[in-house]
Amino acid sequence: MENGSSTLLKGKFLTAMPLLLDQNFYQTVTCICEYSSAGAVGIVINRVHPSLSGKDIFNELNMEHTPAAESIPIHIGGPVHIHEIFVLHGPPFDWEGCFLVTSSLAMSNTRDILEAVAMGVGPKSYLIATGCAGWGPGQLESEIKQNAWLTSPVFEEVMFNMPIETRWAEVMKKMGIDPALLLDTAGHA
Repeated sequence: MENGSSTLLKGKFLTAMPLLLDQNFYQTVTCICEYSSAGAVGIVINRVHPSLSGKDIFNELNMEHTPAAESIPIHIGGPVHIHEIFVLHGPPFDWEGCFLVTSSLAMSNTRDILEAVAMGVGPKSYLIATGCAGWGPGQLESEIKQNAWLTSPVFEEVMFNMPIETRWAEVMKKMGIDPALLLDTAGHA
């Protein structure tokens, strides 16, 4: 680990509290992929683009793809760099632009991993997102202090194996929080 606080949130989930009403982050779970004194970058793992699929991405990039790849959901990774593609994935980690997030999770955004996914020979576990979430220096820490976010370890089984619409509640439950109680009491003294 690098000097203490510089890696504190890297490889963690940020789970939005019910009072975080920003439409980009309401009831989201974000995987923090990079965290330093310069800020933080993450990928929202529980928002799917309503009109984009693997077929659209692979056709736009002129990539050969299998019929199964056409229905890959494309996540809305966040409101920053919305025209860039990011892949959160498990092993292998030998892609050109592979950036380790944890010992078992990486982020890549190079053509080689997209081509492999398109042909069904990429990582077993992955999600494709357009855009990412970003925070400037001190911004994320301030939001956490204001109780906008809960932090937890990354639960890869939630990210890769749970239905998208249940991920927020599942992360809450894994932290020992009943989301229904949290929603019922939000805003009451």
